[in-house]
Amino acid sequence: MRSTSLLLVALAFAIAAPAQQKGPQQAAPPLMECGVHGDLEIICGTRSPEDLELTPDGKFLIVSQFVNPARGGGAGAGLFLFDPAKKTFTKMPIAQEPLKDWGGGACPGAIGDALAPHGISLLKRSDGKTQLYVVNHGGRESIEMFELMTFNGEWGLAWHGCVISTQAYNDVAALANGGFYATHPTALQTLGSDLFTGQPSGFVVSWMPGKGETELAGTKSGYPNGVVASSDGRYIYFNAWTVREVHKYDLKQGKDVSVAKLDFMPDNLTWTEKGNILAAGVKGARGDCPSGSGSPCVQGFGVAEIDPATMAAKTIFDSQGKGALISGVSAALPVGDAVYVGAFQGERLLKFGWKE
Repeated sequence: MRSTSLLLVALAFAIAAPAQQKGPQQAAPPLMECGVHGDLEIICGTRSPEDLELTPDGKFLIVSQFVNPARGGGAGAGLFLFDPAKKTFTKMPIAQEPLKDWGGGACPGAIGDALAPHGISLLKRSDGKTQLYVVNHGGRESIEMFELMTFNGEWGLAWHGCVISTQAYNDVAALANGGFYATHPTALQTLGSDLFTGQPSGFVVSWMPGKGETELAGTKSGYPNGVVASSDGRYIYFNAWTVREVHKYDLKQGKDVSVAKLDFMPDNLTWTEKGNILAAGVKGARGDCPSGSGSPCVQGFGVAEIDPATMAAKTIFDSQGKGALISGVSAALPVGDAVYVGAFQGERLLKFGWKE
C-alpha cells in the first residue's frame, strides 16, 4: 500500500487521538468495569470489535477485531468467534482453499496472518454456500472472501479469493451472485484536508464477477461508511458518517431517493429480524459533542432503528446519563431479545435488552 494511502487511512481511523481533536477537550472518564450494570452488560476480552455478524445457527457472533497496522495496531487482529453463553472469544481457524470463481483474477493469493479486518458481511450465495466478505487493510487494500463452514463441529473459515483495490474500503455488503457493494470513504480526500468538514470524501462502488468495480453515480458523500443491500436487489443503504446521515439509494434509478438524519455519526448498519435497519455510532469525534452531553464524544453514542421503506428513524438506545460504557461505538447487532454493540477501539462489547 502506498505511503500516502496509509496516511489517509490513519487520519480517517484515528479519530479519537488527541492530535486529531480541535477545541477544548474534556478528560475521558474511566470506562465502567466489565460485568452487569442493571439492565446493561459490559463484556470484555476482545480488542477493537468493529463489526459483528451472527452465525447461521444463531449461537455465536463473528467479531471483526479491527487492529489495523495503519493505526499502530499489532497483536489481536483477526476474525474471532464470540460465545454469548460462555462469554469467550476464540480466533477462528482459516483454511486456504483458493477458488477461481471467488474474487478477481488479480488476487495474488491468500492473505494469511496479515489479515487486518474492518467491515464484514455474511450472506448465503446462490449456490448455497455461506460467504463472509471482509474489508482488509493488512498488507493490501482488499475484500477478502471466505466461506463459513464447520470443522469438526466448530465454526471456521475457508479463504477462497479476494478483490484488490488501490483505495481503502470501509464496509462491504455481500451479494448472492458473488458480487458486493462497498464504500471507499477517503477516495476523494486530499492530503492535509480536513475530513470532518462534511464535504464529500468518498463514494460507494459495486463489484460484480467478470465486470469489476464501478463507482455508483450520486454516492459521493461525507465519509461513506457502513453499507447494506436489500434482499430484493433494488436498494442499498449507506451511511455518510461525518454528516450524520443514512442514505437510501435506488440501484434501478441510479440515485439517492431518501435520507434519514440522525443525532450521531452512523458507522455500521445491520438488518433486524423484521427487516428494519439498526445504525450505531458515536455522537462526535473530536470535541464536537452536543451541548450538555457530559462526556467525550467517542464515549457518547446512539443506536437507531430505521424503517427502510420510509427512512423514519427512532432512537432505541442513547448513552446519555448511563455512564462511560464503551468508547468508539461502530456496530449494533440484534440477537434475540438483545442488542450487542461493538466498537472500533477498546476491549469490550456492550449488551442491552431490546425487543423489536
